[in-house]
Amino acid sequence: MEPSGGDGEVATKRAKPSSDDAGGGGGEDRLSALPDDVLVLILLRLLTPAAAQTSVLSRRWRRVWALLPDLRFLCASDPHRIGAVLDAHEAALLYLFVETRDAVAGSAAAWLPAAARRVTGRLLFHNLDEGGGAQEDGDEEIFELPCLESATSASLHLGFLGLAVAPAGVFARLTDLSLARVRLHRPGELGDAVSSPRCPSLQKLTVRESRGLGNLTIHSDSLQQVELHDLHGLQQLSIVAPALQVLDVMKCFYHDHNQLVASISAPQLVTLVWIDDPRVPSSVQLGEMEHLELLGLSLYLVYGLQDSTLNRACLSFLRRFKVIEDLILTLAYLPKIDNYQYLMEDMTMLPDITFLRLIVLTNGHAFGASAFHVLRMCSGIRRLLLAFPATDVEAQKTCPSGCICGDQHNWETDQLLLNCLQEVEITPFRGSEHEVTFVKQLFDWATVLQKMTVTFDYSVTESMAKELCLVLRNFSRPEIRMEFYMDGGRFKVLSAPED
Repeated sequence: MEPSGGDGEVATKRAKPSSDDAGGGGGEDRLSALPDDVLVLILLRLLTPAAAQTSVLSRRWRRVWALLPDLRFLCASDPHRIGAVLDAHEAALLYLFVETRDAVAGSAAAWLPAAARRVTGRLLFHNLDEGGGAQEDGDEEIFELPCLESATSASLHLGFLGLAVAPAGVFARLTDLSLARVRLHRPGELGDAVSSPRCPSLQKLTVRESRGLGNLTIHSDSLQQVELHDLHGLQQLSIVAPALQVLDVMKCFYHDHNQLVASISAPQLVTLVWIDDPRVPSSVQLGEMEHLELLGLSLYLVYGLQDSTLNRACLSFLRRFKVIEDLILTLAYLPKIDNYQYLMEDMTMLPDITFLRLIVLTNGHAFGASAFHVLRMCSGIRRLLLAFPATDVEAQKTCPSGCICGDQHNWETDQLLLNCLQEVEITPFRGSEHEVTFVKQLFDWATVLQKMTVTFDYSVTESMAKELCLVLRNFSRPEIRMEFYMDGGRFKVLSAPED
């Protein structure tokens, strides 16, 4: 659980106890003699229900809990009680956390209006949907998110409760809004609520796993970061945000076959991650982005059907930018590729790149030719991250004999000079024949390489890792610093010897 705000923000009164304030017994009550702000610090170590129960100790303790700047309700079963506690609370409420299990919309409506009146800091609501999303589309019960006039941050993980945003009111101080697992009603009003007229201070907007959000139109002068992940039903996306620096769109359009229309106007954008299938790339309109430094794109199929819509989308984005500091590019091999065509030749140009993050989903296939094709088009890179994430298919050391992935073999003899590449990171490294062969070639191509970092996959034992360290060191040169890690980098296997 997150801590509350600083001690200076606690609204307290340094009252001195009267002679009859001490409860029970005949002994001296030194604890009650402490000033309110010290007692508040003691009660902050308790969950809110336990802290409130101290009010029965004496008149001295009766209102101390109401001065807490931080209230927390875990696995709350009585939402009406939460509302009563909030109404009785006196201090500026800097942090409110409410956790429920399989709640219904009415239970959230029982306390959220009181929270909207009381919270001046962060509001966190987490509905644990252990019933597996029982509130899905068949249930029309909804609750309204009231206007949070004083809150600065709100994070609502709703377990697919039905939600409608208040149609009026100003979220005057809200800087951060996060909605997760939400089923929206009157969805157009979300865009209205987070735009500048009603949300003038909003800097970060996150929406994950939504249902019912078909249209999201935002006009904001303050937004700096937008993350949209897994928005089922989204068909129209329009963002006009002159201060926006980060836009992350992932898996928002895979689920539907309707035409997507997207328009982004963000001239100060620095990071654009678009991991999606826009089907018709021309329907995604991007304004001028002269400050863009990082671009992350959807999968590019190495083997597939000619004129793949997935590949066309990826190439369309690549053509829009001449210079990119940092490019995230994912090459994907389908498990079975014998009946497909080699598509790398369709990728004829890349932006001018300094840092390439090349992710290869190999499914056990030989990937050297496709990775070589990419590196040949960005030979001026200075840093390279080479990632081999696991796929759903069981990992193979080699693909089936006679697989067409071996037909593209000229890359091992063709010339390639990476005379600017100084740093390489490889993760997770499993030590397959294809991986070892490619790394060996990297040492030959990268003539000024200074450092290589290798993180072994969790499936690699320590003894196997040490053998692979020796193999890679034999390929290396004395001036290259080699570092090896295991299990996500938790501990180092071997590092470079002292000079």
